[in-house]
Amino acid sequence: MIYLIRHGQTEFNREDRVQGRLDSPLTELGVAQARSIGARLKAIKAEAGGDWRVDTSPLGRARQTAAILAEIASLPEPRIDERLVEVDYGELEGLTRAEVDVRYPQFVGVSGVFGQAPGGETLEALLARIGGWLAEAREETGHIVAVAHVGVIRALRGLHLGLDAAAMRALDKPQDVIFRLSDGAIDRFECAPPPTQAVGA
Repeated sequence: MIYLIRHGQTEFNREDRVQGRLDSPLTELGVAQARSIGARLKAIKAEAGGDWRVDTSPLGRARQTAAILAEIASLPEPRIDERLVEVDYGELEGLTRAEVDVRYPQFVGVSGVFGQAPGGETLEALLARIGGWLAEAREETGHIVAVAHVGVIRALRGLHLGLDAAAMRALDKPQDVIFRLSDGAIDRFECAPPPTQAVGA
């Protein structure tokens, strides 16, 4: 069984900046999201049993998220898998969404520009590397948790469902959800809102 988790909110997320291969630390909300996901994983693990492992992107925000949730869920120490690194967004990295829209008007209103960014990673390269990870994970008999990024998580879900590139890019990008890949479908586990997301806050 494969579980996909996006890292918690970061400073760049809060500023609406393109991160890509750049990095920024988790915010207070991001840490709370990771803890909430860890608690939900602990409950899933208790019910499912079996062997578990955690794979994570090498980028700091994913590693921080993976470490938090692994500790809370009593999972093994996360292992780094370079194939889960975020998409290289080339010239867009570090720019706010508003700056992207001014400099690259072709992206105004476009959701999910992975594989299209000037100077960035191609869609073919992305799908080849994450497709390799997915194929190997499907051969495993235990439970594999992957902590990665918006572009990678969208593309992995798309590959699992057999979606085309446009449909992959249109998928949502939550930071407080666990996606479980099952035969031809994806189960979605909403995690309890952390205190900073309380109703009325």
